[in-house]
Amino acid sequence: MSRVWLCTIVFVANAAAGEAPVNTGTLKSVLEVPLGSRVGQCRAVPVQLGESSRPAFLAIYCADAHVDPWSEMFFYPTDTLKLALIDAEGKVHWRLDLGKGVVPGMWFCPFFAFDLDGDGTDEVYFVNNLDADHPLGHRGRRLERLDARTGKTTGRWPWPAKNADQSMSHAYRNFILGGHARGEAVLVTAQGTYESMHLQAWRPDMTPRWERTIAANSPGARGSHMCPISDLDGDGIQEVMWGERCIELDAGKELFCADRDAYRGHSDVVQPFTDPRTGQWLLYTCRESDPRAKPRVVVFDAKGNRVWGAVDEGHMDMGWVARLGDGGAPVAMAIRIGSKGAGPGGTTRTGVHEFVFNALTGDKLDLGFSVYRTLPVDTDGDGLHELVRTTDDGSVEVTDRRGKRLADLGAGGHVAMACKLLDLPGEQLLIAYPDGTLRVWADPQAKDSDAALARFKHPLYRANRRLLGTGYNLNVLGGF
Repeated sequence: MSRVWLCTIVFVANAAAGEAPVNTGTLKSVLEVPLGSRVGQCRAVPVQLGESSRPAFLAIYCADAHVDPWSEMFFYPTDTLKLALIDAEGKVHWRLDLGKGVVPGMWFCPFFAFDLDGDGTDEVYFVNNLDADHPLGHRGRRLERLDARTGKTTGRWPWPAKNADQSMSHAYRNFILGGHARGEAVLVTAQGTYESMHLQAWRPDMTPRWERTIAANSPGARGSHMCPISDLDGDGIQEVMWGERCIELDAGKELFCADRDAYRGHSDVVQPFTDPRTGQWLLYTCRESDPRAKPRVVVFDAKGNRVWGAVDEGHMDMGWVARLGDGGAPVAMAIRIGSKGAGPGGTTRTGVHEFVFNALTGDKLDLGFSVYRTLPVDTDGDGLHELVRTTDDGSVEVTDRRGKRLADLGAGGHVAMACKLLDLPGEQLLIAYPDGTLRVWADPQAKDSDAALARFKHPLYRANRRLLGTGYNLNVLGGF
């Protein structure tokens, strides 16, 4: 059996395979890799192969759309999850197939690329299942570690089946993440999102560092589909935002739980961002469950105190903070939906309602264009964000911060990565197309401003870039 790496989620469906880009505008395809099979989902993340090595990335892909553990979204996959390590020249160093025991979904099988042992080369961590006959079984699940240079297994440890007696939707919510505490790497494995939640931290020698359990009846917020790494208090010990709980990585201490007595639900979006005027950290959240609680969109300060709130009701399903305002002022977006579905054809939403705010004050804004299905990306390196989206007709387009179209990247593709990927100015876009082609798009005229360079070098930008294979963390990079 083969296997491999970490990534970000991409659903590629319902468009003509391999159609040529219509008008690439300001962007140029700088890398093209044929995977050799159709792609319905793809996740990707940068991988460090050594201190002096050129950039590389891992791709996790499958012909099926993402398989969700909720029974009303779960479907039987027809394909297996496959992995490929690709360098900046487009060379595929190795490929692996995880086989029928691994359900191809990000909550069943998260990936994380991380240099835990400090040798300058990332390891790849993921949840494997050694029992191919029982893809929903728990006894065969392992935390597996791969050598990123070869794809060979270098370690296996039992995966904690903490929520095995709960519903399928609750039992298969798995996470792998990591950060640093005073320079020492800390790996974290976790289970649960909606009821009981469990986190385990590991030292570089894979001995336990700490463990934390948040019981189902504990006061305060549940988890999130996003788990950004932060250092809100600036003490050199990074934290994980576990929903609206801030948990430091050194000893697993909870620094705060925002709105502990007012909110018991699950926040779909949790995104740290900075106030450019003061440099202070803030926390943006969009709330999905606990429908009686309001507001549904909230910004907190670095200690968990509420700064502003908006929207009194509804299921908030997507959102981000991006540098779209003049001078890089942060703008926040939130999407409220009526219903959501998923299956072999991908994810669908109904009753979509868009909200845009001044992220510092909560004042409502009208950008003059739709922000639905957009992600922030700084393709030209000026320190301000452009937006990439999949349009209603299935094309991938890039617009500037005022909604002007800059490029059409072709039909059927979806964004697998939007970050500093190659040694080129600006951020790049990795787009996966249904026919199995991966293309990296870059702006050949890009020049990195001082603001962009500071952002790209920021330790939290780098820490969260590693998380692109864990849920919705692709949105997080706009806040750094």
